[in-house]
Amino acid sequence: MRASFRLGRIAGVPVGVNWSVLVIFLLIAWALSASQFPRAYPGHSTPAYVAAGLAAAVVFFLGLLAHEVAHAVIAKRNGIEVEGITLWLFGGVSELKGEAKDPGAELRIAGVGPLVSLLIGLFFAAIAVVLTVAGAHGLLLGALAWLAGINVLLAIFNVLPAAPLDGGRLLRAAVWKATGDRTKASVVAARAGWILGAVLIGLGLWQFLVGAGVGGLWLALIGWFLIGAAGMEERQARMGSALRGVRVADVMTPQPQTASGDMTVADFVDHYLFAYRHSALPLTDQGRPVGLVTLDRVRGIPADRRAATTLAEVACRADELVLARPDEQLNDLLPRLSECSDGRALVVADQRLVGIVSPSDISRAVQRGSLRDQVPAGR
Repeated sequence: MRASFRLGRIAGVPVGVNWSVLVIFLLIAWALSASQFPRAYPGHSTPAYVAAGLAAAVVFFLGLLAHEVAHAVIAKRNGIEVEGITLWLFGGVSELKGEAKDPGAELRIAGVGPLVSLLIGLFFAAIAVVLTVAGAHGLLLGALAWLAGINVLLAIFNVLPAAPLDGGRLLRAAVWKATGDRTKASVVAARAGWILGAVLIGLGLWQFLVGAGVGGLWLALIGWFLIGAAGMEERQARMGSALRGVRVADVMTPQPQTASGDMTVADFVDHYLFAYRHSALPLTDQGRPVGLVTLDRVRGIPADRRAATTLAEVACRADELVLARPDEQLNDLLPRLSECSDGRALVVADQRLVGIVSPSDISRAVQRGSLRDQVPAGR
């Protein structure tokens, strides 16, 4: 999930927000200020209800942010780099660069998020109780009670034992600890996520049909998201298993043909295109990679502009390149490769280009790794 804009850094981790947050923020604020608060606490002005709804929505998203920051901090303490945190339609996601090294680390990283949400909920509940004892009532108490309930509910939902929820990570840690097999644990958690998603879709559609309205459709939408995310996690787990122990040098195309960034697009199309059998062309300067041109980028240049356009002008810039080492594990490269719009990595040794890794190279490696994993034990 990509951030639409960045908020800054918390605990050294970049924090971003996806545009979809605005949708759920407005829905929450509208539901509270136009329905729930006026019904439960009548007699206040419209601006008061709007202010209470907006304030509660803001504090709710701050709680989601605290939940994800907790994941990020514990991940960093367990030796995992954190690319960033992004808030989006279904809450938040911490982008971790790597996997937990053992079930204990997985347990700590996954468990801290729901724990923070639970503590936030209990904190607001305690304040609400104190105000109630002191004789307070009205919108402030209502907002505090809602914040307490929603955070406790968030904690409970997140510990359901199904990927990609935190509870799925906890389930994976338990199965990993019991079996010693990370891949099997990931598959179990992913399939539990698929089951939970199917249940939520069924329940949501039933609620919608019996008159629950938009709430039922929202539940079905969450279930649909869980099924998609769980399926992706299972595929990633199986791919990781197939590629375990495989190095970048084992799959790369060595010594790829290169070109200078000064070459024009017209010269490339007229004299090199059909002689070059790959769909990506690295650009080098004295052996150092400085760019990457793909056929899609070349295709985007109109024919009448090709003679005046150099490959450097259409190439992926040097600071956007995904670079890898020949001895690097392929599983460590995959997260970086998925973030590259061109889908390729240039392999560098001593700052000189020695190879290129493309999606087809990855696909072949997965197919061969899967065949290897099918070999019966003892053979």
